[in-house]
Amino acid sequence: MRAAVWYKANDIRVEEREVKEVLANDVKVRVAWTGICGSDLHEYHEGPVLIPGNGPDPLTNQEAPLTLGHEFSGIVEEVGSDVTRFKAGDRVVINPLITYGTKSSEYDIYDGFTFVGLGSDGGFADFAVVSEKNVYALPKGLSLEEGALVEPMAVTVQAVKEGGLQAGQTVAVFGAGPIGLLTIIAAKAQGANKIVVFDLSEERLEKALAVGATHMFNSGKVNPLEVGKEIEPEGFDVSFEVAGVEITLNQAIKITKTRGTVVIVSIFPKPVSFSPMDLTASGIKITSTLAYEPAVFQKTIDMMDSGEINPKEIITSCIELEELVEKGFDALTNDKTQAKILVKLSGEQ
Repeated sequence: MRAAVWYKANDIRVEEREVKEVLANDVKVRVAWTGICGSDLHEYHEGPVLIPGNGPDPLTNQEAPLTLGHEFSGIVEEVGSDVTRFKAGDRVVINPLITYGTKSSEYDIYDGFTFVGLGSDGGFADFAVVSEKNVYALPKGLSLEEGALVEPMAVTVQAVKEGGLQAGQTVAVFGAGPIGLLTIIAAKAQGANKIVVFDLSEERLEKALAVGATHMFNSGKVNPLEVGKEIEPEGFDVSFEVAGVEITLNQAIKITKTRGTVVIVSIFPKPVSFSPMDLTASGIKITSTLAYEPAVFQKTIDMMDSGEINPKEIITSCIELEELVEKGFDALTNDKTQAKILVKLSGEQ
């Protein structure tokens, strides 16, 4: 089968690989569509960031070469002897989070904490073999193309939960890339009264308005703290940091109201600095998220199926697997008109 294999930073090769053996609890999926995530970009440019090194821990014992891709959907091709919930022909989406599974859900998502496509072979391939517990049914009302958006959408539904956002509250979002846009969609669905977004790209800011932001500002042309104070003099209830740089983290803290919450959703490739006194003097809380509880993943599917959220609006390109680097990673790095790029595998709907 074809697979996009990560060897090291700036070295991803589309090559022929053997399909893994289907064990008793496994499901073999014929991959239809796989989304390119910001974490895939980090691995391409700077990795290993989330790809673990080889070691004694069974959850972190795989290293390069590794097939990337953790936002994917497809059709069940084969099931193991002990699989009971799925059969060949079922349309499915993958929850790629891998944990030990021994704790309650709110703690389990941080226990072990690796992913299909980062800690084991993933969805930038014609076939993927995953554990049955990572497989979720895709409702008839959702296309397989939409199914590839469930995982990133679930990240932001969880982020909204972590922020304790309530209907009628105000939100600031720093970063209007794919996850920033999905954060806007999730906050709008939660009933946020005002959603103010900051970014350096005019194209992405326009997209932010299209998906539900009430205000947008180019951080290169205005001071976010000054314009934020004009809109909400006391500060915002919840701020989401989705850019992954030091200046936006500090701005997110400073723009948040007393006893408000800052949610870090982005991946920071290196340490950054902030003043703890900005928290001490205000009672502001900082929390973070990178994954999702199983119930939140299912809730995301249900919300998409009901039309409560529609992440399909953020898709800007669909490409072939062989175009992954040039029209995928390079395009997302250099072309700010791009948001979510999907990679076509079987291309089934």
